[in-house]
Amino acid sequence: MGKRKICVVTGTRAEYGLLYWLMKGIQLDPDLELQIIATGMHLSPEFGLTYRDIEDDGFVINEKVEMLLSSDTTIGITKALGLGTIGFADSLNRLKPDILVLLGDRFEILAAAQAAMIAKIPIAHIHGGEVTYGAYDDSIRHSITKMSYLHFVTTEVHRKRVIRLGEHPSRVYNVGAPGIENIMKLPLLSKNELEQSLGILLEKPVFLITHHPTTLGSNPIEGTEELLEALNCFSGATMIFTKANADDHGRTINHLIGEYVSKDPNRRKFFDSLGQIRYLSLLKYADVIIGNSSSGLIEAPYLETPTVNIGNRQKGRVRPHSVFDCSPETSDIADAIRKALHYQFKEEHHYKIFGVGETSIKIIEVLKKIQIDSIAKEFYDGEIL
Repeated sequence: MGKRKICVVTGTRAEYGLLYWLMKGIQLDPDLELQIIATGMHLSPEFGLTYRDIEDDGFVINEKVEMLLSSDTTIGITKALGLGTIGFADSLNRLKPDILVLLGDRFEILAAAQAAMIAKIPIAHIHGGEVTYGAYDDSIRHSITKMSYLHFVTTEVHRKRVIRLGEHPSRVYNVGAPGIENIMKLPLLSKNELEQSLGILLEKPVFLITHHPTTLGSNPIEGTEELLEALNCFSGATMIFTKANADDHGRTINHLIGEYVSKDPNRRKFFDSLGQIRYLSLLKYADVIIGNSSSGLIEAPYLETPTVNIGNRQKGRVRPHSVFDCSPETSDIADAIRKALHYQFKEEHHYKIFGVGETSIKIIEVLKKIQIDSIAKEFYDGEIL
């Protein structure tokens, strides 16, 4: 019997960072063969052609699925989803993996899931059972759950939620969040190294700003202009921005940020992609992370950095006390930043709720040993233990 072929799909810089240790573990395991499909933002010059980061890390990309259009409208995203499904159908037919590993809730991953389901390839889904009311990612995530055979969730709350969706408890594993593994294992930069890499002095207070479209709202860029106005209340701060993702109206957000940064390039920087080491290092030295990224809820608390979470994009996610939720209004955002700057981390707040950094080891153990004779499933209506 040959090696079990495990195919991992990645479409964004952030997602790849979460998958890195799992991919490395599969690559080094004598019983497994790693296959990689790169897609989405990885292949876009606009977002830094980050597929090259994957190759620089010593991985071989087996297939590239081009699917992003120049449009970031709802029509453009829907057409990209269709293109992606066609591309994944061809790629999966060539690779013929034994298991397909998918993480999260983006439209690129939905395209991969659809193609794999029809091809009868078992899907192992990471980060299922979570809730984000402010984005259509929420529906995508639950849809992928129903197409998946194996489920690797990040907390006990999420395990029970996946089971409520009808998935059998024997196929749902609480393994913690993969992002925590990066914090435990990656050699983060010193402040001086980070300053040299970023080309800016990190004079306090340091703000890391990551703001994405709220795709289920009537105004996807809601909170963006208000955020920039609120930041004017902290004119002495060092502000590091990362690009919004490729969801609808992400380019509009990036344009607004670009104009804002250009007005004070000595104190503000805007990056297509920071990469995992620089991002986590900056998250460590930042006084607060601001925006609506899940990293503010999951990784930031482990580095003892408080979070200002704007609007509804992350509404419904489990979060610790170090997250300050606010409305997308200028005054509320400014008030939340002031509160976050004065927050003191205390052990009794139980902010480390996403495991202890052993996620990839637990996932690989299951991927190696699980017997999958058929992907046919019955809807589980039994007791949740």
